[in-house]
Amino acid sequence: MRKTITAEELYKKMNAQQQVVLVDVRAEDKYKDFHIEGSTVESIHVPKTDIFLLDDPQEENLSAIPANKEVIITCTTGNSAAKCANILSAREYDVVLLEGGITAWKEYMNSSK
Repeated sequence: MRKTITAEELYKKMNAQQQVVLVDVRAEDKYKDFHIEGSTVESIHVPKTDIFLLDDPQEENLSAIPANKEVIITCTTGNSAAKCANILSAREYDVVLLEGGITAWKEYMNSSK
């Protein structure tokens, strides 16, 4: 069973000064336009196409994604991130899916102000 985190839970983690590794799999222009930031957030951009290649057993693991830490995967709505989470989980990464993706994050941040 895949682990998930809601936007509210992620916000609370960040507010509690917990270290978070966030892997954003959206296109580079979308990532540059907006991504989740914070003093305790290590934001990593890895296009989903790079992760999809890992479905091939011959491919090497991605050095950009830490294998020894929990990583939270996100995309625009969560669909692509879910596919990426499955691939990374199969390769023994400790993966958590941000439910609803960046869309849910923005909605939560707008509603909590």
